[in-house]
Amino acid sequence: MVIVIITLAVVAGIFGLILGYSAIRFKVEGDPVVDKIDALLPQTQCGQCTYAGCRPYAEAIAKGEADINQCPPGGEATIIALADLLDVEVKPLNAAHGEEKACPTIVRIDEQTCIGCTLCIQACPVDAILGAAKHMHTVIESECTGCNLCIPPCPVDCIHIFEVKPTIRNWVAELPDVDYVAPSAA
Repeated sequence: MVIVIITLAVVAGIFGLILGYSAIRFKVEGDPVVDKIDALLPQTQCGQCTYAGCRPYAEAIAKGEADINQCPPGGEATIIALADLLDVEVKPLNAAHGEEKACPTIVRIDEQTCIGCTLCIQACPVDAILGAAKHMHTVIESECTGCNLCIPPCPVDCIHIFEVKPTIRNWVAELPDVDYVAPSAA
């Protein structure tokens, strides 16, 4: 019995050393540009940009495969921040991917009408809907990003959109018009 334990310990030690060496030798560094782009995106994981989430969209932008104006939840502020980071021209939001909301929204479920089909839970990219099959569902409003992807699959239309009222914690100043041109020094 002791020989088996010692043998297993030696084998585990050898594999541990091999794995440790491999982790150091073949370490893959993340792209810092992708990390910076991803930090600027709203992290709604809504898929409106045609990518599975914000990280794949950031990788596509860094490779030059995607444009910076495909994120409706981020809106104009995100486009401007991405243009500043990447030193490219600011473009208007691509309407093919959706439109920027003037006021942030969340969804609420009419719990009296909900039949518990779980289709909204499957559609929610950030797991903001709580419920079980054949039981009432509810939205965790602090987690809801307002992507509205849960509305189309609902068979009984019990999910409704509500605007988030501005408070001290979520108020954002409107961007000024960009038509102003600074006078040149003569």
